[in-house]
Amino acid sequence: MKPTDISAPDYFHKVVDCQWACPAHTPVPEYIRLIAAGRYSDAYMINWESNVFPGILGRTCDRPCEPACRRGRVEAEPVAICRLKRVAADFKDDIRARLPKPAARKNGKRIALVGGGPASLAVARDLAPMGYECIVFDQDPQVGGMMRTQIPKFRLPESVLDEECQYILDLGIAFVGGKRIDSMKALLKENFDACFVGCGAPRGRDLDIPGRKEAAKNIHIGIDWLSSVSFGHIDKIGKRVVVLGGGNTAMDCCRSSRRLGGEDVTVVVRSGFEEMKASPWEKEDAMHEDIPIFNFLVPKEFTHDNGRLTGVLFEKVKAEYDAKGRRKLVPTGEPDRHFPCDDVLVAVGQENAFPWIERDCGIAFDKWDMPKVDPKTMASTHPKVFFGGDAAFGPKNIIWAVAHGHDAAISIDRLCRGEDIAVRPPPQINVASQKMGIHEWSYDNEIAPDKRYRVPHRDKVLSLRDIKSEVELGYDIELALKEAERCLNCDVQTVFTGQLCIECDACVDICPMDCITFTQNGDEAELRTRLQAPAQNVTQDLYVANDLKTGRVMVKDEDVCLHCGLCAERCPTGAWDMQKYLIDMTLAEQACQLKA
Repeated sequence: MKPTDISAPDYFHKVVDCQWACPAHTPVPEYIRLIAAGRYSDAYMINWESNVFPGILGRTCDRPCEPACRRGRVEAEPVAICRLKRVAADFKDDIRARLPKPAARKNGKRIALVGGGPASLAVARDLAPMGYECIVFDQDPQVGGMMRTQIPKFRLPESVLDEECQYILDLGIAFVGGKRIDSMKALLKENFDACFVGCGAPRGRDLDIPGRKEAAKNIHIGIDWLSSVSFGHIDKIGKRVVVLGGGNTAMDCCRSSRRLGGEDVTVVVRSGFEEMKASPWEKEDAMHEDIPIFNFLVPKEFTHDNGRLTGVLFEKVKAEYDAKGRRKLVPTGEPDRHFPCDDVLVAVGQENAFPWIERDCGIAFDKWDMPKVDPKTMASTHPKVFFGGDAAFGPKNIIWAVAHGHDAAISIDRLCRGEDIAVRPPPQINVASQKMGIHEWSYDNEIAPDKRYRVPHRDKVLSLRDIKSEVELGYDIELALKEAERCLNCDVQTVFTGQLCIECDACVDICPMDCITFTQNGDEAELRTRLQAPAQNVTQDLYVANDLKTGRVMVKDEDVCLHCGLCAERCPTGAWDMQKYLIDMTLAEQACQLKA
């Protein structure tokens, strides 16, 4: 194998698994260390730069960082990265003086943003300080998009949403609420220099089964019902409620129903429990509120009596798999099951709807009637139109919408400057030794088998009385500190200098994970088998260094390294060093790009 080029921006970035997994590439270990030091405002600003909505995401993020967390490889639970983000938001000082100021002078470029959700707001936040005139259009009267209409207040308090949206509007962004865009052609005729479409996936899927029309009065589309609840148009529901669907929207529907008068609320899913799309913690919260989840039941009919809904009839199915591992649900032959109910909430998925985009306006659509969007630039086939969030690739999460917004802002800025939007600015990289003495480091590298600390919840009886009462109370400072200490500082990298090594094998002896090996070089597949511990995860690189006097190579398995620093403490010659790696993804702002 060739020696590893650790100067390549992505090498150590991939080793910081949590940051690599985050679509916005938030520097997770960096802000967790700041929380541990009590520097909550600094931790908040690091988050704000990358993910835009720390307080919102600290409550609602889908947490792609946590399954990637290195702590999860040595014990059952990863670090509570998402809830520590909320800690930064909950305990920060007034940070408004640290935010960008509105541009003193406009640059003459006008940008239209369709939809007031996270993707559009991320684009506007990046472009407005640069002098762009950003105008956000939304059919709803208040800004926030799906964050406001689809996420219940007991998960995301309105005060948090208002605060973080206002930070963006205060940059000089014009929000036009109650304005529905009905024609892309008409919008393009208004001579905007670019248009960004971040209108989400606004249409909930329906179920066309017998009884749907007859009992329509008490059968509701989940996302529309949640929106009506959010704006106060609906404040009650029947005592017996069946929720159809296994995603997060279904969990929000059933938990909202419990707070609006539903005494017997049931979730019914066509798949198995483990295959449900809802996040594990969402399912846990629903079951904690006495909501049962029934699996492998396919709805056959809405039963009714002279137009009054009486229940839902289900067929029992099981999963069978073919030779290629593809799943098929087949009837078990068991008797059908009937669930009596007063109301049904249909939450079986969302889909995009673009009736307002004329198909002859220059935007190409694929066979699924989705716009053709470049995943790097977020550009459509129309040179001035960009997409992001759920509108680009279908329903995902807020953090994905933010990442799309950053990428689209770069493209829009380059377009308006007459530059090639396919050329992307490099990230900013900084690597610095953490050595403060011969065996002293600037970070705490003690590894302890601490289990994850549970986030406190409001008493169930009290929380079910008020749909606006937040269920999760968040970590207090003491719990936050304990949880922060579980972070393994995987951005503090082990850096090896072969010329200094005397091959004494002291690092090999002291390594608690047996991840360092001095051996003869070879092909990667073969070399992985003869390390101190076989390196079986081929998705994580091997760190290979040469320049050893014996001609051997040093090979370290990045997959299991705990970044504990014992190799650097033990090394008598300083061949090993612990160096903090900080990558800052470059945004649209030109000074940021020049610095990178």
